[in-house]
Amino acid sequence: MEEVKFLLSGDSALVIQFGSEIKPEINKKIRKMMDNIKKENIDGIVELVPTYCSLLINYDVLKIEYDILIEKLKKLLEVKNEVTEAEEVTLVEIPTLYNDEYGPDLSYVAEYNKLSKEEVIKIHTGTDYLVYMLGFMPGFTYLGGMSEKIATPRLESPRLQIFPGSVGIAGKQTGMYPSMSPGGWRIIGRTPLNLYNPNRETPVYISSGDYIRYVSISQDEYNEILKKVENDEYKINIRRVKRGELNV
Repeated sequence: MEEVKFLLSGDSALVIQFGSEIKPEINKKIRKMMDNIKKENIDGIVELVPTYCSLLINYDVLKIEYDILIEKLKKLLEVKNEVTEAEEVTLVEIPTLYNDEYGPDLSYVAEYNKLSKEEVIKIHTGTDYLVYMLGFMPGFTYLGGMSEKIATPRLESPRLQIFPGSVGIAGKQTGMYPSMSPGGWRIIGRTPLNLYNPNRETPVYISSGDYIRYVSISQDEYNEILKKVENDEYKINIRRVKRGELNV
């Protein structure tokens, strides 16, 4: 087991490094530490930013000194917070249209893994994905738990434009593009949902520690949902479920 490390990050931030691999066990430790810090309500902590293997903590140097903060954080590492199947987590359903128009790499992913397109869709929608972190751009989700049966290398030459809502695969990862962007992920579908809106009170409604469930929809369903989203009438299916009810 790797030793937890405390690293300086500028003059008003530090990093707690829990490991060097993308593993659910490491991510659980990060989320546990985040929960413990929030419960402790340490005066001076400004922001918590989780990543795959570490937790960035921004703090106000006028309210708390580095050494005192480290001491408090080390004590919180020792607090036990066992995860059980009865624990509730947030599950976000993402309706997604999988086809060759909105998923230009769907055929390639199928051919690369010696599967049919229908099998790729079934596998991709058959898992509830843990949101390890948000990054690259506001609202971009890095999801864990994708089946290796559909793992596919990135594009050799990234596209200059990928449409908002595009669902992609890169190696063993899957995720979504919230805004128009260049990118090298293999695009297999698109959701009509608006994943990032700076005009909303909460610009991004997905958080680290949530779970994503992709739901395959038809072209007609896509068009109907898109119209409701544009009119601000669509209600996203976000609910609390017991961990034991997840497909992981």
